[in-house]
Amino acid sequence: MKSVFRIGLAQIDPVVGDLDYNENLIVEFGREARKRQCDLVLFPELALSGYPPEDLMLEQQFVRDNMKHLRKLAKRCTAPMMVVGYAEGVDGKLYNSAALVSSGKVLHTYRKCCLPNYGVFDEQRYFSSDPSIPVYDLGDFSIGINICEDIWVNPGPGDLQAAHGAGLIATINSSPYHVRKSNERIRMLTRFAKRNKVYYAYVNLVGGHDELVFDGSSVVISPTGELLARSEMFREKLSVVDIPVDKLQKYSSRKKLGPRLSKAAQRYSRITRVRIPFELKSKTKRIRRSIADLPRSREEEIYYALVTGTRDYIYKNGFTDVVVGLSGGIDSALTAAIAHDIVGSNHLHLVFMPTRYTTEESHIGARKLAQNLGVKLVEYGINDLFDLYNDTLRDSFKGLPEDITEENIQARIRGNILMALANKFNWLLLTTGNKTEVAVGYCTLYGDTAGGFAIIKDLYKTMVFRMARWMNRMSRKMGMGSVIPPIIISKPPSAELKAGQVDTDSLPPYELLDAILRRYIEFGESPQEIAKLGYDIKTVRAVIKLVDMNEYKRRQAAPGVKITPKGFGKDRRMPITNRYTFK
Repeated sequence: MKSVFRIGLAQIDPVVGDLDYNENLIVEFGREARKRQCDLVLFPELALSGYPPEDLMLEQQFVRDNMKHLRKLAKRCTAPMMVVGYAEGVDGKLYNSAALVSSGKVLHTYRKCCLPNYGVFDEQRYFSSDPSIPVYDLGDFSIGINICEDIWVNPGPGDLQAAHGAGLIATINSSPYHVRKSNERIRMLTRFAKRNKVYYAYVNLVGGHDELVFDGSSVVISPTGELLARSEMFREKLSVVDIPVDKLQKYSSRKKLGPRLSKAAQRYSRITRVRIPFELKSKTKRIRRSIADLPRSREEEIYYALVTGTRDYIYKNGFTDVVVGLSGGIDSALTAAIAHDIVGSNHLHLVFMPTRYTTEESHIGARKLAQNLGVKLVEYGINDLFDLYNDTLRDSFKGLPEDITEENIQARIRGNILMALANKFNWLLLTTGNKTEVAVGYCTLYGDTAGGFAIIKDLYKTMVFRMARWMNRMSRKMGMGSVIPPIIISKPPSAELKAGQVDTDSLPPYELLDAILRRYIEFGESPQEIAKLGYDIKTVRAVIKLVDMNEYKRRQAAPGVKITPKGFGKDRRMPITNRYTFK
């Protein structure tokens, strides 16, 4: 049997700021890696502090505490060799670092060189870059270590490490999810491995942290582009893969820099070689590869992202129960169905608050949904409260016609009732707005926006319908019938805040509206550029105006799971007071 170098990819779900928990989690996975005879186990970027730590990085005591925990876990894990992400404070500077731990000690630290400062990332706010690039010699072969953004720069530190004899590049990552992001990574890593003729081991964080969800999808790729390992999406997992030592030795040879790398090398202060004591141990059996299946559809992938992000938000913030206000419409139905899959029937609470404008179809749909989920539906008719508000304001509103004011009063009554229940019983109120509504402000501030977390905040309305139909297909496959009543899916969307109201009274059809929103929000296209695709310029301008004028609502809305490449919140930070308009 050939000698092999066994790598473990410890795809873990730490909790931001919980240093005790994170240390124990790393130790637990380290011990499992030892049992499975790993030579090297990789943990994600900033695994010890949790990611993203944001302004915790500005608290010097927190940084000192996380370094203290690193020393503790090093003593607790004498084998195997580990790479652990942590925050390193040195001489008044802070680094996003990867500790190489072995034999109970921190042997060396690699400091992240390339700091992202776009999208959801603000690393230049906290960290300093270190342009020194180490190559680690492990006897007969060498490896390099990178941290996340280092690998997205071309050419970057990994290219130089490979040119200086690293046969394996190990990278630790906290790369947030968006739809099909794992495919993007694999394509990029495959190009890197083939271009540099190196093995590539990539471990990623998994779990939800406020608005961000991390999918894991850790991989190992060979110098020929062969996929040797792929971990499950959205699940903590230790994946193990063997690399033949003779091949590592073969690829651990110096290569010519060439013009491209010679120019890149000028950006870095030096390439250093670090000798790491290492003894290859014989293995009891050969693990050839570990490749998990990917979700079979876009809807399935999104479903697991929503479940993971919401589950972690609920439990990491100390909640056990959630409450959802049902309207009889598609958004609250999908929110409730996903919440049910996370907390179960005994910890999900459903409330229905009809008025004189609530249709019979909504009554039927809400009651049938609750029945399908096995949850008691609590009903509060709010006509009397609505009338009381109107009576109270009658003199002030005298002579003025009814308008959106009276519509919003109904939504705010519902929001008050739901928040009262959430406060009294320590439930988390899940809001039900989707990305389309949030984008154009088709929601009531302090009404249906009230709550602690928004599961479908980053799903366009058309995707909400697709997800509902997908959940019904999955439910029928399990012999349980449609979980979301067909009457909810088939009826025209409506806020039902006045007689005969439907969404298309004030908005374009959702297929058209979502298409325009994607081009503006995610691609940053101007009205003229969007109109060139065949859309009416007046409609495009009207939609963009709605997006721009409703930033104040989004700024006050609950966080929700990021699904698209550019979500509201961390991804898109526009000024509220803003007079710029497209010409």
